Amino acid sequence: MAVTGVTKGACAHPDVAWAMLDGGVAGLADSRVANLARLRKAGIRAEMMLLRIPMPSETKSVVDVADVSLNSEISTIRSLGEAAMKKGVIHKVILMVDTGDLREGVWPDDVVRMCAEIRKIPGITLEGIGTNLGCYGGVIPTETNLGQLVQLKTQVEEATGRRLKLVSAGTSATFNLLQEGKLPEGVNHFRVGEAILLGTEAVGGKVLPGATTDSFRLVAEVVEVKTKPSLPIGEVGWDAFRTVPRFTDRGIRKRAVLAIGRQDIRPEAMEPLLAGCEILGASSDHLIVDVTDSPTEVRVGDEVPFRIGYGALLQAMTSEYVEKVVL
Repeated sequence: MAVTGVTKGACAHPDVAWAMLDGGVAGLADSRVANLARLRKAGIRAEMMLLRIPMPSETKSVVDVADVSLNSEISTIRSLGEAAMKKGVIHKVILMVDTGDLREGVWPDDVVRMCAEIRKIPGITLEGIGTNLGCYGGVIPTETNLGQLVQLKTQVEEATGRRLKLVSAGTSATFNLLQEGKLPEGVNHFRVGEAILLGTEAVGGKVLPGATTDSFRLVAEVVEVKTKPSLPIGEVGWDAFRTVPRFTDRGIRKRAVLAIGRQDIRPEAMEPLLAGCEILGASSDHLIVDVTDSPTEVRVGDEVPFRIGYGALLQAMTSEYVEKVVL
């Protein structure tokens, strides 16, 4: 079983990548070519995998920084092969199969034909087949849908007469199957981000045994503290993000405004670590919290810490306005 560490959630921060490698991952993966280039620039020579289906316009760059890429379009794979031939290298491809989540991947009944076509492309080696579950359609990995992928591997090998090295179906969403001993035999490659970064599995957010959930902490500065009504005054329509907000009348409350907003984070994936603090909502640049019940007196200039989930981590690490401090 090989584990590739996914650096996307940390925007390919080199210190995080080195920590993953020190922890024993076989290689690194990211969804952005620029992030893989960042890791190469940091001096990392481990095997690199591009997670997002390559754009036809970036195939040369993909071959320059990635050893492996996930693919579903034969024309793009041919372009990758041409770029690899010009560079004098062999580029590895994992053919993605749609097993029900309806994001990327060829339909199962077309896998054997596609694999046979890929085998003929100069500059390309077919490393294996893979699937993604839980990211778009929310489909939970099961013995059935992952077992289908293992069966397809057998069919491809019988049709082409050549072995596939990888069945890449393990992610942070498949840890429940792994722990229950129900992961189909034959799945031998994991692409893991959230479970390493935050210590949680991706289906229900359960903390994994022996893992910690505080590797990342977000801190925001207070720019205003006022006592105000809990209901807006006047007719309510769309907010800045084209949704109609809903409020509960809790009377007059003490509120703090923090200097961070939806441009930088996802408030729904944040948990205040300040006792008695509650997130009320956010605009582009401001996070509003209720501190009425906090035993700590909150003042302008204070910093409020938060535990963050994957969505908030992804945005905060991507935002150039959020300072990253490695301790």
